[in-house]
Amino acid sequence: MSVTFKDFDKLIFKVGKITAAERILGMKKILRVQVDVGDRVAQAIAGGAEYYEPETFIGKRVVVLTNMESKTIAGVKSEVMLLAADLQGKPIWLTVDEDVPPGTKVR
Repeated sequence: MSVTFKDFDKLIFKVGKITAAERILGMKKILRVQVDVGDRVAQAIAGGAEYYEPETFIGKRVVVLTNMESKTIAGVKSEVMLLAADLQGKPIWLTVDEDVPPGTKVR
């Protein structure tokens, strides 16, 4: 399936900085994270809790889709989506190495 440039242009990707991360009671594979996306701090669900401790997320700069429809997962409202490569089921989070301010547009 092809996506037109016009369709792709509707997606807003930004650099986000993870400010908090915690386990969710009863969930083994997902975490709740708070992400500074420049104009707000958004809540998201991050997979990979079986591979990563919450502390490993804090301070990371990640690539985030910010204009996605929110969804409630395990009782947590996820407002943005962190992007990751899928390495045989293990998420490898797309991060930004440089000191880029939260909210910087990714294109």
